[in-house]
Amino acid sequence: MQSRFLLLLPVVAGATLHSGVDPNEIVQRSVKKVEADWKAAPRYSYREHDVEEKFDRNGKVKFRSVNTYQVIMMDGSEYRELIARNDEPLTPEERAEEQSKLKAERERRRNESPAAREKRVSLYQKERAQNQKMLLELVDAFNFRLTHEQTVHGRKTWVLDATPKPGYQPKSRETKVLLGMRGKMWVDEETYQWVKVQAEVIKPVSFVFGFATVAPGTEFELEQGPVSGDLWLPKHFVQRVNANVLWLHRKTFEDDTYSHYRTTSDHGGGPQVAEDR
Repeated sequence: MQSRFLLLLPVVAGATLHSGVDPNEIVQRSVKKVEADWKAAPRYSYREHDVEEKFDRNGKVKFRSVNTYQVIMMDGSEYRELIARNDEPLTPEERAEEQSKLKAERERRRNESPAAREKRVSLYQKERAQNQKMLLELVDAFNFRLTHEQTVHGRKTWVLDATPKPGYQPKSRETKVLLGMRGKMWVDEETYQWVKVQAEVIKPVSFVFGFATVAPGTEFELEQGPVSGDLWLPKHFVQRVNANVLWLHRKTFEDDTYSHYRTTSDHGGGPQVAEDR
């Protein structure tokens, strides 16, 4: 789940006042909230419903999959158990196969060598660390303005528009995409949590010596909601990608829904406290 949000975080800096509210303070406080949520997220299992489509150059769907997973923490990293396909429950045979895979993976992780475990957990943590670095980078990447207030999903929010800051120099290959993006953020006025974030690529951005290009038509939307206490986690994520890698054109669509958050035991991966959201 985390890696999909790597490009979808258009927080910005450079404050102006609007109706007595300091946008810079909104941004700084919201970033602290998101950082705290990010650190707490591994304590939770969740259900993930994924729709994935790939298109040909004429815009016709050439591949489509719809899968639902139970995602759990197991000995320091996530495990994804398939529980439905094409919005239909698995057959008894398929369900038994998935349960067998889950049992085997639990056993494998319990018995893996310290070096193997360290490698697996480090890979998972490295991905999460990359996302956190992106989060901290954003404060330097954008200018913003507070445009208005709006009620979203019953929450009163501040609406912030974000545009690339002139002269911004990316510190990594991942953050280079920020040069060609603009976005909008809805921040909850009571909690300073992100209710919704939208971002789109407005000019082509090249990577790896020009061999890969992310083009306009690439856009993202993230929606979040309260899970437990002051903790907010993703509810819905939509991503459209329009890119070229060497001579290949890539156009894809993802629609992911997250629900049934529960605290879990890291060692066994089993649910401890049910909190459907």
